[in-house]
Amino acid sequence: MPKKLIRKYLPDPVTLKGHRIMRVFGRLIHDPNLFHLNRRSVSGSVFVGLLCALLPIFPQMLTSAALAIVLRVNLPISVGLVWITNPFTIPPIFYACYRIGAWLLGEPTRIEGFRMSPEWIESVFGQIWQPLLLGGLVCGLISGALGFILVRLFWRWHVLNDLAQRRARRKLRHQSQPAE
Repeated sequence: MPKKLIRKYLPDPVTLKGHRIMRVFGRLIHDPNLFHLNRRSVSGSVFVGLLCALLPIFPQMLTSAALAIVLRVNLPISVGLVWITNPFTIPPIFYACYRIGAWLLGEPTRIEGFRMSPEWIESVFGQIWQPLLLGGLVCGLISGALGFILVRLFWRWHVLNDLAQRRARRKLRHQSQPAE
């Protein structure tokens, strides 16, 4: 099952629960459902992780963890997926989100002379925050929904494939046994 593949890459729940950042959530972090690997939990955590990854907010990981706790989906997967937006991918992803948000609002794009510096971002942010937030929300919802659906379909395919292999082995075993 996909559980074995996923479990290989996830951190240990005990280590994660003991992390100082997770103390913010207190006793809520000790819910065992936050670390289960099943179709519902994994697909839900993919939705949460992708949604939060595309939101142009500062505490993306904290937001993802809070949503995972509220929705009772896999915490490590939802927090890990936030790292799709990292220092290398943030500029193109957020620029695309900004363009989509500006298009949805019917506004012209206002970014001229882009420079990845805190001063430039501070000077322009007041003009672009609404299209950026709307575009990030729309892109996050769409990518989260697609991720949710793809994980569900992949999980179902994997389970059905595993059942077919078991049936084939059982049939082969029965055929190879001598008749009495």
